[in-house]
Amino acid sequence: MIKSDPNRVLRLLPLLVGILGGILLLLNRLTTTQLTESQARSDVLGTILSAILILVGLLWQQIQPRSSDAVTLIGKEGMELASELPDAVKTELAWASHLLLTNTVTKSLVVYYQGKVLLRRGILADNPHVKPGQIVRRVLETHKPIYLVDLKLFPGRIEFDYLPENTQGLICQPMGNGGVLILGANAPRSYTKQDENWIEGIADKLGETLSRYSHEIAACEK
Repeated sequence: MIKSDPNRVLRLLPLLVGILGGILLLLNRLTTTQLTESQARSDVLGTILSAILILVGLLWQQIQPRSSDAVTLIGKEGMELASELPDAVKTELAWASHLLLTNTVTKSLVVYYQGKVLLRRGILADNPHVKPGQIVRRVLETHKPIYLVDLKLFPGRIEFDYLPENTQGLICQPMGNGGVLILGANAPRSYTKQDENWIEGIADKLGETLSRYSHEIAACEK
């Protein structure tokens, strides 16, 4: 079942207030018989504010999630951490994954580092093992992210059998030396540029932390 956007009214508010303010300013000008300098300045300021509100409202409509394309991912919700990780790494992974799941459209994520799955969180598939395919290997080699905007259109999607089978969009983000952050969404074309920047920043922070504990991580069980 597709849920409606709970922020729909909030997204419309700046647009409606801006339009209403513009109409009231116009009516006030038309009914004014003698225009004073102070009123002219107030009209200019009011017009600018109304225009800003309308612009913000239009921008918010553009970034509204496409709920009509969203699906309920197949799998169970949970969190799995690799055994014997240092406490600092566990804390960092828990913090970063929470931010990604609550502040982006990500519904499922995997942290893969130097041949090991360190974390799975969100909606989990039955397969817990990551076998890097062509796409993940390319990210590891080039250190450049790959965004598959509509996963069902890409034949390479079969390599991501460790994500929910009906994952709609996917980002593979490089993470330090030998690491990749794999994120799945429940709607195609749902990641915005702001989401991509947010993901890149968190992946860089995770990579820096993991590199400091690389020897301890290498000693952990796969």
